[in-house]
Amino acid sequence: MQHALVSTAIPVDDPLAAIELFMDNGWTDGLPIVPPTPELVRRMIGDYDPQEFLGYVPPKYGGATVEKLAINAVMAGCKPAYLPVVIAGVRAMLTEVFNLHGVQSTTHMSTPTFVVNGPLARTLQINSKAGCLGSGFRPNATMGRALRLIMMNLGGGIPGETDKATFGHPGKYAYLWAENEEDSPWEPFHVERGFRLEDSTITAYSCEPPHNINNHAESDPFQILYGVAGAMKGTGHNNFYVMGDTMVVLCPEHAVSIAEHNWRKRDVKYYLWEHARQPLRELKYNGMYGAEYKKNFWPRWVNREDEETLAPIVRTPDDILVFVAGGQGRHSVFIPGWGTRAVTQKIDTV
Repeated sequence: MQHALVSTAIPVDDPLAAIELFMDNGWTDGLPIVPPTPELVRRMIGDYDPQEFLGYVPPKYGGATVEKLAINAVMAGCKPAYLPVVIAGVRAMLTEVFNLHGVQSTTHMSTPTFVVNGPLARTLQINSKAGCLGSGFRPNATMGRALRLIMMNLGGGIPGETDKATFGHPGKYAYLWAENEEDSPWEPFHVERGFRLEDSTITAYSCEPPHNINNHAESDPFQILYGVAGAMKGTGHNNFYVMGDTMVVLCPEHAVSIAEHNWRKRDVKYYLWEHARQPLRELKYNGMYGAEYKKNFWPRWVNREDEETLAPIVRTPDDILVFVAGGQGRHSVFIPGWGTRAVTQKIDTV
């Protein structure tokens, strides 16, 4: 898609005609867009070099320049202040370990979710609290949508064509939120990953929709996390078979209850890694069990001949990504992964 050329021919006096032009050419996600006129694109680019090149976006490998990212950001309804987040999100997806080609082409329903940490999340008012995984918040909706439009328009991730997802899920419109650092009893996720507290980052993680974990009665860490581990033990998702990363997002009330018993985030990971397990006899009749998976992905210490062997959901405790987000209410979520690695990228501003 040559957006830069298209933008010079947009019927600016008739926005509805412009929207129909983009719809007819398959350049949208099915929703109306803001016509990316040259003036709006220039405003979005600001002091960036429009021809700065980030890389090629698979599976169609369209070249990602700042100008092309800005065009998609305009279409999504972003403010110019949002562009650094979009740029960093694309950089994260283009790293080799993220395997964007596989994410874009799989029959699995996975799509990237993006989690923003640091001061910029608060400056941009990215929702990290009540309803943060839902609708109603422009920063979450438009930056998430811009990243999805880039995957479609530059990467060619078109449903039913290169995007072979049997179902897909609503996160393929927008799936971006922030960690609720203010109400978390632990260090923010980006600090855990080695960044400074004053840095701002975006984490890209390919995954399914969130699965609610309801626990209103317990304040003991063992009881809260026993329910979380139970939700993680389903055999239909990918993690038991291809490992990679997986994600748990604790609500502030659950996180504070756990931390009040002097549990650190690392204790949470170890507990879940020990308890979110299934015996071989369950795994071999479900999901993706097969010769290539049991030989190549499980840790070597999993005895493939013993049907009572307990296989973990991921290889190591550190493969369980723990965040704190959401508002009041004792609901946490489990977000199964697709099987690759989450990537955290620093957000740089010009």
